[in-house]
Amino acid sequence: MEKITIWHNPRCGKSRDALTYLEDKKFDINIVKYLDETPNKEEIKSTLKLLGIKAKELMRTKEDIYKELNLKDETSEDRLIEAMVKNPKLIERPVVIKGKKAVIARPLENIDKIL
Repeated sequence: MEKITIWHNPRCGKSRDALTYLEDKKFDINIVKYLDETPNKEEIKSTLKLLGIKAKELMRTKEDIYKELNLKDETSEDRLIEAMVKNPKLIERPVVIKGKKAVIARPLENIDKIL
């Protein structure tokens, strides 16, 4: 069975729900607590490509740090990715990756798109 990776924040209910959903289906899961094990720039770029989205779409725009860093009008993908590397709290969660596919598991049913 192919391993599934989840970028997980144990303090987030949606992230816990996604992990439980995957565990209930008996998947082999690689849990990345991204606040502690922050993905590097290349990992974020690769994941954005799998997700088929731009950097800003992976960001939690309601976080205080988003406003503090004045990212609303930022258009540089590199700068946005660098902001996520330096401030992983900006990364939307949970991200679920299986092979060459990935989803942001909001809503939870998005996971089914890659299974």
